[in-house]
Amino acid sequence: MEKEILTGWVIGDEGVLTAEELARACRADVSWIAELTEVGVLDPEGKEQSGWRFCATDLTVARRAARLQQDFSVSTEAVAVMLDLLAEIERLRDRLKRAGLDPNE
Repeated sequence: MEKEILTGWVIGDEGVLTAEELARACRADVSWIAELTEVGVLDPEGKEQSGWRFCATDLTVARRAARLQQDFSVSTEAVAVMLDLLAEIERLRDRLKRAGLDPNE
């Protein structure tokens, strides 16, 4: 029985992923990463696409965007709105917790 060796790297807050690497991690095209950047979902370091660098949070956001787009078959713009609404829900739940209220009751 052959054993497969998996390799990987730790992604921190500093920009370490290129657009190509981020696209590959999301099983998407670089043009999709560019679309996410155009609508403000992603905010890479660097001005030119060839110099863009992304961090761990960008990977998390891009994967979440990919799941939303796949699950709901919506445009990139709609995904941006959905992500904004989900972030607002999280902020409101945090405020409720800080106020001593359980948002799940």
